[in-house]
Amino acid sequence: MDRSDFWRLVAMIALLAVFMATLSYIHRRPAPQPVSEAPAISAPDDLSAELRRCRALGPEDAEDPHCRAVWEENRARFFGRPARPLLPQAAPATPSTTNAKEGDTP
Repeated sequence: MDRSDFWRLVAMIALLAVFMATLSYIHRRPAPQPVSEAPAISAPDDLSAELRRCRALGPEDAEDPHCRAVWEENRARFFGRPARPLLPQAAPATPSTTNAKEGDTP
């Protein structure tokens, strides 16, 4: 056996060992995750509900100051800053018939 044949055989065995080590690393199973008590699906938060409400308003209400604040909080949450809890916006007050005086006619 020639000296170059010996080194060629050593190189082939080394490549085979690297290939086998790579395959075993790729197919290694991950460690089992501890079972958590938290639900898998988180409940939607108030910010998500407000985002859906603002999205449903349409382009004519895009300048709503409350919706602008909601979108700003969403951007803050997206970029990793802690989002402040938003208070839900109250529905606009409608004129009530009970406020009219008894002698007044509508």
